[in-house]
Amino acid sequence: MRKICIVTGTRAEYGLLYWLMKEVEADPGLQLQLIVTGMHLSPEFGLTYRTIEEDGFTIDARVEMLLSSDTPVGIAKSIGLGVIGFADALERLKPDMMVVLGDRYEILAAVQAALVARIPVAHIHGGETTEGAIDESIRHAITKMSHLHFVAAEPYRKRVIQLGEHPDTVFDVGALGIENIRRLQLLDKAALEQSINFELGTSFFLGTYHPATLGALTPQAAMQALLDALDKFPQARIIFTKPNSDTDGRILGRMIDDYAQQHHERVAVFTSMGQVRYLSALKLAAAVIGNSSSGIIEAPACHIPTVNIGDRQSGRLKADSIIDCLETKESIAAAINKALSPRFRDEIKHGVSPYGYGETASQIRDCLKSATLSCAKPFYDLREAR
Repeated sequence: MRKICIVTGTRAEYGLLYWLMKEVEADPGLQLQLIVTGMHLSPEFGLTYRTIEEDGFTIDARVEMLLSSDTPVGIAKSIGLGVIGFADALERLKPDMMVVLGDRYEILAAVQAALVARIPVAHIHGGETTEGAIDESIRHAITKMSHLHFVAAEPYRKRVIQLGEHPDTVFDVGALGIENIRRLQLLDKAALEQSINFELGTSFFLGTYHPATLGALTPQAAMQALLDALDKFPQARIIFTKPNSDTDGRILGRMIDDYAQQHHERVAVFTSMGQVRYLSALKLAAAVIGNSSSGIIEAPACHIPTVNIGDRQSGRLKADSIIDCLETKESIAAAINKALSPRFRDEIKHGVSPYGYGETASQIRDCLKSATLSCAKPFYDLREAR
């Protein structure tokens, strides 16, 4: 059996990988190995490894790497700890291939260890650009250390090839997030309200704002602009999910907690909602507000407007349902008003997502079964190809 080692470090990433893990686990020709790291193992971020176990998966290794500091120095040291931890885990598990998703620094640590251990890497969601965060550089670095590439759209396939990866190793399979929406049994409004113990009222927003690590404003100033803009919509209930563990993430989390305490009757805050509750909230929300990739990928598939704040997601393919705005109170409020307008909502009812139709996990599984296992790869030069 071919041993496929999947790495997850965050709640969102695990949710995206869920169906792929199920596909690998159910295949008689594959053996699933699971390494859990990062925020999954932190009490501060909800110990979400428990959700993974509750879903029936066996965790084969835990790599502790997350320091309590979210300064640039703390993040850099966390990466170093991760490389050490992944080196030990991979030596013990000896997988035939590692599978990773996205652009997080936890994944950078995992791929560095796999590269040195000569374990081929399959990377999901390469070729995308997120110009407002250091994740942009991390994503492309992971691409160059990987051997198979599963991208979410054709322009991203072309960009990975432009980085020197051979076309035969780059596959446009769509986005796993779209598959989640198609395959999960989502909650209706009453069931969601009962599950989160919060009344959603006649209209609510779903908000997630992560630190824009390369933004022009400080993350605190940008978050304050968002909170000030939300004050202009006192009739709306708000569900906030906490920021991730990037630089200044904890500061933003405290700001959200303070805001919720001041507006406890209409604001609920969650460290982690889980995929079913989060996607249920997304599908029922009047608008998704913030700078999370879920507003770019999943929300358009549900025909829900997205108020996309700042540059964190700049460069990604965007559906017509996405409203870009500046990190100012006035710009955010204007974007929310547009998202709520009947005319705009009518315009996006039949919009098409640029990220596929939700049959991604099985395509990746089939490729993992048949791919040649080799760490050697030539640089594919586009000039020579022409």
